[in-house]
Amino acid sequence: MGRMNPEEFKAAEKMPLVVVLDDVRSMYNVGSVFRTADAFRVEAIYLCGITAQPPHPEIHKTALGAEDTVTWKHFQSTQEAVESLRKDGCHVFAIEQCEGSTMLQDLYLEAGKRYAIVLGNEVKGVKQEVIDGSDGCLEIPQFGTKHSLNVSTTAGIVIWEFAKQMII
Repeated sequence: MGRMNPEEFKAAEKMPLVVVLDDVRSMYNVGSVFRTADAFRVEAIYLCGITAQPPHPEIHKTALGAEDTVTWKHFQSTQEAVESLRKDGCHVFAIEQCEGSTMLQDLYLEAGKRYAIVLGNEVKGVKQEVIDGSDGCLEIPQFGTKHSLNVSTTAGIVIWEFAKQMII
């Protein structure tokens, strides 16, 4: 299938996107995000607060080894991660339904910029103080009776939109 080996992946150019997980409880969700991040060569994943860290069998079950290829870092708080990213020149979007959010289909990314997306806890979403510290919010349009998506599903949809604009 022409897939990279882990050493080639580590050396390959990455999409300038960091995925930040804000107190994500499910290790299966964490593993799934690692797998999606590997598929699109995301720059890094920041695991914040109570978000579990590799190595762990439950993360590995859905990551299938992507936890060994994708660069990751742990932060005690999501606010600390967001402050670090913004200081490094990253434009940070919280993925949340909020007043003034940009609908995902209306997102326009500037070439040459680095971005980060913050995905929140499965029940509480992205913390308000993290939203306040971000550069803006992105929202996925939804047309059914539910008003939220699973965090790993959300990650896949948003990372795909970034990939369409940045690498495809």
